[in-house]
Amino acid sequence: MRVSVITVVHNGENVIERTLESVYRQKYTNLEYWVIDGASTDGTLEKVKKYEERFLQKGTAFHYISEPDQGIYDAMNKGIKLATGDVIGFINAGDTYEEGAVPTAVRKFAETDCDLLFGDLQIITTKGRKMTKKAKQRTFYQTSRDWNHPTMFVKTEWYRKYPFAGKGIHDDYAFYLKMRKQNRKIAVINQRMATFRMGGASNERNWKSVKRRIQDRYLYCYRENGYGRWYLAECVMTEVAKWLLG
Repeated sequence: MRVSVITVVHNGENVIERTLESVYRQKYTNLEYWVIDGASTDGTLEKVKKYEERFLQKGTAFHYISEPDQGIYDAMNKGIKLATGDVIGFINAGDTYEEGAVPTAVRKFAETDCDLLFGDLQIITTKGRKMTKKAKQRTFYQTSRDWNHPTMFVKTEWYRKYPFAGKGIHDDYAFYLKMRKQNRKIAVINQRMATFRMGGASNERNWKSVKRRIQDRYLYCYRENGYGRWYLAECVMTEVAKWLLG
């Protein structure tokens, strides 16, 4: 199985190297890596270029592009179009894979013939606190508190058929709910596969950002995928939890 890993970045010179290093350490041969840079104006691209020779010496196909985009999901869609793998995983700038993440995902695909999978995620808060966010599939109640995008791998055909719509800042979760709605086969891996560091757009601590995240999650994730109006409470609860975690 060929795996495409994609990293989206813009002005991430202070965090991109740890992400590059975590992909480099994957012990899987049939792997390609794409870095989609949004025309960074800092030293991001220079650090990406430093890794090119290392990946090539290892036998990993390494590619990068740097050009303006319309935001993170536009950049992700670019990566999806360029990818040649059977499955795709996104690990964005600043986040890191556990050393065995890719081979673990490949084994799970082989065992289950699933359409997508995800696993446990370590979260590091802005205060430096570490916690594990467990991966779980619920039958009757759906919450993003059980789902972890940095650990998710998806068969390329589904990303190609349903590219990110660009309607809000939770398009990745909306895609996952769409897959659930269509009864695609989803597998869960109950071991840590990646680390996510809080502090980006999904965690900005001001009322305007919080309101927008609640609205986007409610309208473009839950309502568009057939979930009831009471899921507005779930969106509020999610933001409260993030606020308390810091």
